[in-house]
This record gives sequence, C-alpha cells and structure tokens, in this order.
Amino acid sequence: MDADEVEVVVAHAERATLRVGDVFLKIDADQARVDREVAAMALAPVPVPRVLWRQPPVLALAAIHGTALARLGTPSPASPAAWAASGATLRTLHGAPPPEWSGPSSAELRTRLDTECAALVSGGLLPADLVRRNRALAEAALAPRPAVFVHGDLQPAHVLLEGDEVVGVLDWSEGAQGDPLADLATLTLGYADRLPDVLAGYGGDVDVDGIRGWWSLRSLVAIRWLMDHGFDPFAPGCEVDVLRASG
Repeated sequence: MDADEVEVVVAHAERATLRVGDVFLKIDADQARVDREVAAMALAPVPVPRVLWRQPPVLALAAIHGTALARLGTPSPASPAAWAASGATLRTLHGAPPPEWSGPSSAELRTRLDTECAALVSGGLLPADLVRRNRALAEAALAPRPAVFVHGDLQPAHVLLEGDEVVGVLDWSEGAQGDPLADLATLTLGYADRLPDVLAGYGGDVDVDGIRGWWSLRSLVAIRWLMDHGFDPFAPGCEVDVLRASG
C-alpha cells in the first residue's frame, strides 16, 4: 500500500482509525464489536464503506469521498436540503429489517444514566441543578418504543455528502436494534435548529419530546467518557452547552 503519509483520524484506549491514502484502517481490540460492525454494514440499505479486507485486529475500509454533514461544535456547512436528505436516509434505515442483536436496554440505560449523573455531581463537574433538570428531561428517552434498525452513533460527522446527496454513512460499530429517536437525536445533537429539516425528510409523526430527552441522556452519559478519552465536552457547542440549552 503506497501512501505519502498516515493520518490518525481518531485514537483512544479502545480503538484507533488511521487513513492511508484511500483506505481507512480500523484497529479494535474488541473483535465481537468488529463482527457486529461488518454485519450491520452488510445489512444496511444505505450507502456504507466497502470492506476491503480484515485481518484481526485490523479492518480495512475503502474511503468514501464527501463532506461531513457537520462536526459538533462548529457551524454546519450543509443546506437544509442536505439535512432533509439525511433524515430521509435515516427513515430508509429504520424501515429495513433489523439485525438479530439489540443495543442497550432501557433498564441498562437508566442504570448508566443514574450512575453518570451521580458522578457528575459528586465530582464537581456540573452543577447539581443542571444535572437534575436534564435527568428529568432524559426520562422521555427511556419510554418504551418499537425497536428498529439503528445506526447507534449517527453523529453528523458520520454522514458524508456530495452536494445535497448522502453518499456515505460511516462507523457502524453500534449498529443494532434500538430506539429510532436515539438516531434522530444523535444526528441533531448540538444542531437543534436543524431538527425541522431532518424531520421533514424523515416524515411521519415523531415524538419531539423524546428526541429532546435523548439530547439530555446522550450528553449526560458521554461527558466523563469523553474526558477520559481526550475529548472536550465543555467546548463551545458541545455536550455541556447542549445540557445548558436543554435544562
């Protein structure tokens, strides 16, 4: 494989992704997670990276050329039509036969949420009233809903565009059966003003309070993990600002 340089896309204690020319190399010590990722991509009815080869612990994927829908903490360069197209892509995914495996249950999420809320307050990371208000909002995310095929980590950086068309959806390691509102919330986390465009493309009646609940839940449970893995949830427009806007 000839390349002028190796780009480190992301690297932390759990996994790393490198770009070498037009190939992405994902290195993950959890091979069961990689198994699920490859299987989810094979089932997904939306544009996904092509698997070139796999030699544990490395998975090689062909690069998809495009522009990210957005990157949390920065303004989105994408048009309303592109956000609507992302919603339509998500509707296609949610309407497909799901994988056999499931993501975290509501009971598991509730336990993790309560643990993280307590740690955020006891560790002095966030004011107790801010955590309490967002914990109350997060309850709407825990309501029972029919499970569908979800991406599981559909950050807008994982959606690639050419113009207003979605040409790739990346990072399927959390693909599973789950709550469709979680995907809609992750896609619009930090971009609440883009939610109407996404829902216009997604179509149908959607529980917006449930999406807002997921904004709070996802932010609360992510803060300590992000800090432990070299990310900054306190950066402008990121998770802590989402909590302040919600709570």
